Amino acid sequence: MINTRASAQRRLNVRKMTIIGVLSAISIMMSMLPFIGYIPIGPIKATIMHIPVIIGAIIEGPLVGATIGLIFGLTSLWNAITQPVLLSPLFINPLVSVLPRILIGIVAYYVYQGVYKLSKKVYASGFVAGIIGSIANTAGVLGMIYILYADKYLALMEQQGSSAAKLLFGVVLTSGVPEALIAGLIVSAVSVALIRKGKK
Repeated sequence: MINTRASAQRRLNVRKMTIIGVLSAISIMMSMLPFIGYIPIGPIKATIMHIPVIIGAIIEGPLVGATIGLIFGLTSLWNAITQPVLLSPLFINPLVSVLPRILIGIVAYYVYQGVYKLSKKVYASGFVAGIIGSIANTAGVLGMIYILYADKYLALMEQQGSSAAKLLFGVVLTSGVPEALIAGLIVSAVSVALIRKGKK
C-alpha cells in the first residue's frame, strides 16, 4: 500500500513538472513571436500570455499556475527591457510585470473550483475561470501601475492633469475586455479536451 501511494505520488509529481515544462515553454515561445504573445496596441501591449497560466492552474492546481505565471511575468519583464514601447519603463518593476502574473493562476484555480462545484460543467467553469483569470491579470497590472506610477503614467501618456483612473479604465475597455473573452473561449475548450483526455 505504501509503495503504491509513493508510486502514485511520483507519477503525480512527474505529471505536474511535465505540465509546468510544456506550458512554460509555450509561454516563452509565444513571448518571442511577434504579434502572438505580446501585441502592440498604441502605447501598450495586449497579451494572450495569461492563457497557458490559467490552463495550467485548472488542470494541475494553483502552485502549477503560479509557477507558469512566474515565467509569464519574467518574459514580460524581459520584453519591457528588450522590446520597449511607451509604457515599458513601468514594467521594469517586478511588482507590475511579475507579481500580478503569479496571482493569475491562483485566482483562476479557485474560481474554476467554485464554479464547478455549483454547475458540475467543465466548459462553463473553464469559461468563467478564463475570464476572471484574465481580469485578474489586467486588474493586477493596471492596479499596480495606478498605485505606484499614476503620475509617471500620466507623464508618459502626456496627459498631465487628467485622471489616471479614467485613462486606465479605457485600457480595460480596449484591451482587457477582448483579452478576457478570448481567454474564456480558449481556456474552456482546451480544459474540456485535457480533462476528458485525463479521464481516459
